[in-house]
Amino acid sequence: MPDVNYQHIAVAYLDSVDSDAAKKVAKKWQFSYIGDAASVSKHPQVKFLLQFNQQTLELIKLDEPKLGGIKVDFVAGASAHRRKFGGGRGQDIAKAIGLKHSFTPHVLDATAGLGRDAFVLASLGCQVTLMERMPVVAALLNDGLERAKLNSEISEIAERMQLVSTSASTQMNLAEQVDVVYLDPMYPHREKSAAVKKEMRVFQSLVGEDLDADNLLAPALELAKYRVVVKRPNYAPFLADKKPSMSISMKKNRFDVYVNAAIPKS
Repeated sequence: MPDVNYQHIAVAYLDSVDSDAAKKVAKKWQFSYIGDAASVSKHPQVKFLLQFNQQTLELIKLDEPKLGGIKVDFVAGASAHRRKFGGGRGQDIAKAIGLKHSFTPHVLDATAGLGRDAFVLASLGCQVTLMERMPVVAALLNDGLERAKLNSEISEIAERMQLVSTSASTQMNLAEQVDVVYLDPMYPHREKSAAVKKEMRVFQSLVGEDLDADNLLAPALELAKYRVVVKRPNYAPFLADKKPSMSISMKKNRFDVYVNAAIPKS
């Protein structure tokens, strides 16, 4: 588990209309509450701010304000575009989890992050359980899911997504069997690679590297009825140095597929 100093994280609001929502987030995820975001200068220990901006929770890295806020938005933006134009069941992620016309699996996304891949799978009809062990990320994800459930266009999709804020490496040993386990652990980017997305930069500065990612594969293989799918950068080694049954390569990433049992034909 990455070592996070939670004293560096606080919850605030930009408009007092969101004060109650900010208090609820602080209480639920056990962060300090400082009220108006304008007062953050009075709290020099705070490095990251979870703030409500027009009823939307966003994460601000205070020493890099130009990065802007990180939020989860399933209604618009990239998630909406991918839902409408991403290729449906012909997408590589659909092939990787074995999604066929007669098989729509229950997927455990054990490293959910901001939930983008989980939303794609849910939009294709899968029931998805999302595990996210970092409370700051889980808070953003939970906020995005709650807003999605209020949107008539995607509420049905959001209802197929259930968030569990817990450590996958321990909780997978206690969970009930699922059809497919999906893993996308954080991986260090190459020094000379293209500019890292702001989300990755912020999260890596907040939680560090995912050094225990290799420990996820064994419990995932125990839990998955049919297969485990691991998303990796093309240059990254196999998780836990275990060769997969097959891989599906894309431009920058690949899906390593570990097959436990054949997917039923009907």
